[in-house]
Amino acid sequence: MLTQDLTKGFQSWKDMFLENQAEFNALGGKLVFAGPEKENDNKMMVIIEFETPDAMKAFATNEDLRAKRAASGAVLESNVITHLGDASFVGS
Repeated sequence: MLTQDLTKGFQSWKDMFLENQAEFNALGGKLVFAGPEKENDNKMMVIIEFETPDAMKAFATNEDLRAKRAASGAVLESNVITHLGDASFVGS
């Protein structure tokens, strides 16, 4: 789970993600959920599933995607990452 601040609102980040989703998926990431806070469009939460710890590291250190995220208004320095436990699941 990742929380972060934005400077251009959630729609800018969402547009960036959709434009780069294939590259994200190719790195081994899968977006489970992304959304802004109800009262603040410049604060968001993302739940991401990575195939392996190395896939997570590849995403985190990909300079091209970092630059695109920053250009979309993501304040990368504000990221708070919480690793979720193995018992986590997604319902249908």
